This record gives sequence, structure tokens and C-alpha cells, in this order.
Amino acid sequence: MSAHRHPPLKSITTTPDGPHAAAQSVDTAAVGEPKGVAEGVPTVVLPDPQTGDGRYPVAWLRITAPRGATPTATSTCLCGWDRSAVGPRRVLALIDAHTAHRDLCPLRSSQEGRAAA
Repeated sequence: MSAHRHPPLKSITTTPDGPHAAAQSVDTAAVGEPKGVAEGVPTVVLPDPQTGDGRYPVAWLRITAPRGATPTATSTCLCGWDRSAVGPRRVLALIDAHTAHRDLCPLRSSQEGRAAA
């Protein structure tokens, strides 16, 4: 009986005889604006001309209350105040504590005005 020869499932590619150099792009002169930049758009990031009024955030209150899940909250301040709460009653208590901390925080209240009062 003769054995049936199955054709190969993958074709075998030939290997090159030696290394070939990759095709080089044609050099262009570097004159003018870079390609892809619209006319009139500055390519350098300039400083923001708007000046603030001196206020900046000091304390954050983050509340997460997904529907059907347990609410959580965190209260953080640059002075070192860092509290968290889990559950409806504790989150409400943390909101009150965060509000009270605003009046007591050394970063928000001026110590000179407190001594004079």
C-alpha cells in the first residue's frame, strides 16, 4: 500500500541571501513651521496670562454614594486633617466635622485676628 502525502499546511518562505539595507527617506530642508501645525497657532506653550486672586484649595470633602451601596466619605486638609467614614450616619457626622474643621483649621483662619477678638 502506498502512503498518501498530505500537502504542507503552511507555505515555506525563502530566506534572503544576505542583509539588505532599509529604504531611506528623502531628506527635506527644515525651513518654516513643522508639518501638522495650523497657521497662527503658537508651537511653544506660553505661561497662563490669568492671575489668580490668591485663593487656593486647602481642604477637600469627597463623598461617594452609589445607588444601592454603602456611602463613604473622606475629609482631607493640608494641615494634616485626614478622616474617613463608612455608612450613612458616620458620613453625615463626617460632613459636620469637616464643616467645623473649616473654622478651626490653622491654614484657613488667621491667628492674629483670633488673638485680637
